Amino acid sequence: MKIGIIGAGMIGATAARLFVRAGHEVAVSNSRGPVSLASLISELGPRGHAMTVADAARWADVVLLAVPWRTPDALPPADAVAGKIVVDAMNPYAEDGSVMDLGASTSSEYTRRRLPGARLIKAFNTIWYKHLAERGHADRPFDERQAIFVAGDDGAAKRTVMQLIEEIGFGPVDTGSLVEGGRRQQPGTPLYNQVITARDARALVG
Repeated sequence: MKIGIIGAGMIGATAARLFVRAGHEVAVSNSRGPVSLASLISELGPRGHAMTVADAARWADVVLLAVPWRTPDALPPADAVAGKIVVDAMNPYAEDGSVMDLGASTSSEYTRRRLPGARLIKAFNTIWYKHLAERGHADRPFDERQAIFVAGDDGAAKRTVMQLIEEIGFGPVDTGSLVEGGRRQQPGTPLYNQVITARDARALVG
């Protein structure tokens, strides 16, 4: 599978390493351009590619958004992801680290409005990047792996993302629809930044 990663920070770079290790082709992009990614691409090897944000989105089968939610200009053009699976790993943090008040809405609802036509899935936003880097164990039974929570309305897209999560050694746990499930994954909720097995997470989700 071709995975385009928008953002080469802590989550983006970590995910790139994991997906390459699992055998996928990965295009990494950021606001500074492909030249700034030379060190990471060298580390990733022949399955890693540096592209512009728009090119990575157009090239990919699945697009991972790993840029600050507060900077919508960092997102790919909406037409580049229309009809594609887009994984929203972003959280509504302000520049000072506080959580932005979105009222009755959720961050993924804003993202869906910014990228109409994308098959949007909320995932990878509840796990600390160091846990993402270190706690994946593909050799463990599914129920004993650390959980990564997944929300979305497109069943086929959700299954694809959950399969990718399994391939990198974690246990995907479905929290429901993009709105209700996404709300359960927001910062400050009981699911956020939890080190919990897939078995215990399913019991928590109910």
